[in-house]
Amino acid sequence: MTRRQSQHKNSSAQQKNGPTQNPNKPAHKKSRPEAGGQKPAQAAAPVVARRAPSDKRADELIPLILEVKANEDYALLDSGDGLKLERYGPLKIVRPEAQAIWQKALEPKEWKAVDAIFTGDTEEDGMGRWLFPSGQLGETWPMEWDGITFHGRFTSFRHVGVFPEQSSHWHFLSDMVREAAKKRSTPPKVLNLFGYTGLASLAAARAGAHVTHVDASKKAIGWARENQQLADMENLPIRWICDDAVKFCERELRRGNTYDAILLDPPKYGRGPKGEVWQLLDDLPHMVDLTRELISKDPLFVVLTSYAIRSSFYAMHEIMQEAFGDLGGKIESGELILRTEDSARAISTSLFSRWIA
Repeated sequence: MTRRQSQHKNSSAQQKNGPTQNPNKPAHKKSRPEAGGQKPAQAAAPVVARRAPSDKRADELIPLILEVKANEDYALLDSGDGLKLERYGPLKIVRPEAQAIWQKALEPKEWKAVDAIFTGDTEEDGMGRWLFPSGQLGETWPMEWDGITFHGRFTSFRHVGVFPEQSSHWHFLSDMVREAAKKRSTPPKVLNLFGYTGLASLAAARAGAHVTHVDASKKAIGWARENQQLADMENLPIRWICDDAVKFCERELRRGNTYDAILLDPPKYGRGPKGEVWQLLDDLPHMVDLTRELISKDPLFVVLTSYAIRSSFYAMHEIMQEAFGDLGGKIESGELILRTEDSARAISTSLFSRWIA
């Protein structure tokens, strides 16, 4: 079950990473020669140039639909009329869901007997507030995924600190890391970009990886460290780094560092800690190029997930083929869905593409 807050995708998608030129910044002007007639030094070349498209393609599996069904930790109870009714641990919650254009299936009384309702901006990262029909609740409450305890939290951006559909990826990475750790003399190195509240990082570290967790939001990093403590996993090897994901990857490339597995879960829009702007469709190609250069010579996988964008999983699939297709292996692409409890109805929450070496 479970997944992340949009300031996320941290503490709000608005606090997520990536660089793009500020549209309010004046255009670059020509520099004047320095004193003594010397010309100023030229700007450094880009860290990674766009890769030439390869005529080789990895094996592929498309479309692949990965679903999460109701369980003790999470359940999608119903949806419709632009809303979804969910159970997170012990709490029932109502939140906006733009894709729920059908009618509700449950009776109105089921929708009223809830603990919290998000009201306000219906955009993915729009701000609002929570109403508590059954009485005021605390900011956080305990939750669990596959034995990992963490905090759910009511945020002003409708998210609660966990994205249940990501459970499919967490099981996948846990299995991959666990098998690799048995065969290798050193632990696999995992890079979790736009890592949010750290569930994927904890899962990877528990499976035997050394994890580097990067998020642009100090709040998200603090929340992730709280989750590590709450799960009694403080002894696990995780580096928590508050940084712009693109800049971090560029520095890692200069340092010559590589990783055996990379998780890439960017928001549609966000800002880095120093005001860097991230626009997914503009900045993702460079980000994927960076991950290609950062993958080790003994790789496991790269997972890319995308939310709340007007696109198709084919777009994610083709950019992964462009970057990783010539390495062989397999690329699986499709959608993550939540299956409604006691119903055949489902909601597609996100697009994904993953390369498996």
